[in-house]
Amino acid sequence: MSNPSTVNTETEKVVNTNYIGRFAPSPTGPLHFGSLLAALASFLDARANHGLWLVRIEDLDPPREPEGSADLILQQLNDLELHWDGQVIYQSSRLEAYQSLLQQLQERKLCFPCDCTRPQIKAMGKAYDGSCRHRQTAPAGACAIRVRTESTEIAFEDLIQGHYQQNVNKEVGDFVVRRKDNLFAYQLAVVADDEWQNITHCVRGFDLIDSTPRQIYLQKLLNYSTPSYAHIPIITDALGQKLSKQAFAPSINTNSSAQLIFQALTVLGQAPPTELKLESPQQQLRWAIGNWDIRRVPKLANIKQESPP
Repeated sequence: MSNPSTVNTETEKVVNTNYIGRFAPSPTGPLHFGSLLAALASFLDARANHGLWLVRIEDLDPPREPEGSADLILQQLNDLELHWDGQVIYQSSRLEAYQSLLQQLQERKLCFPCDCTRPQIKAMGKAYDGSCRHRQTAPAGACAIRVRTESTEIAFEDLIQGHYQQNVNKEVGDFVVRRKDNLFAYQLAVVADDEWQNITHCVRGFDLIDSTPRQIYLQKLLNYSTPSYAHIPIITDALGQKLSKQAFAPSINTNSSAQLIFQALTVLGQAPPTELKLESPQQQLRWAIGNWDIRRVPKLANIKQESPP
């Protein structure tokens, strides 16, 4: 980027645009405590580094997106005093960009159509076995589009988890960039948008660490930059299951914003002083930005949720 700093008119502080972070929820329901953790961690890391914090709504799967969910998420963030920079981006407005990117990959013969069924894919085991990549004629009917993968090691240094490495070809196989129902896959869209928005740091849940090598693989194919990654522990319920909207995780109650933020800071290993619990969300966030240390975030893959406030 040509200009390494700018002025945020809301705070009148110099902003380091060599740090651009983002929070990118899917609008499949309101924020639960697990998604609050991801939002707060990414917000604090951006603000502690005097960077920008963007919000992107990943609305690429309309059948799973209840009407009004995106607006509710944005309202919850505002209620928690987690205010973003710039305009909210909706992936549904970026379909032409994804199609153009897919066309580039197809013209370079880096992907192929696949009509394998779910039972067939499941029978292959952990990795897709490349069944369709050598077919001489394209399958008739509905097809997914997969990226061809080579047997190379993709490694990165996670800011929380440390060294992470994966051979995408052996452990995942050729992966989907457009689904059989013609919806663009997460891997393609997130890579396109992180590049377009100049994202430099990505702080998100541990459940996404396994997909990071696929994203880096695509970035390398497209000659894109690779952000720094940090994966926080995910929150599980009493049964050890990840809190998720699909599993009907309860929505956070922003009427208890101060208690929520204090609990989230504790889970993130920041050790907020007890007296901070009585402060307003603004005061808690001011303390948290000044004392944020990403090295204190637990390296655990998951943490069991305590009783919510």
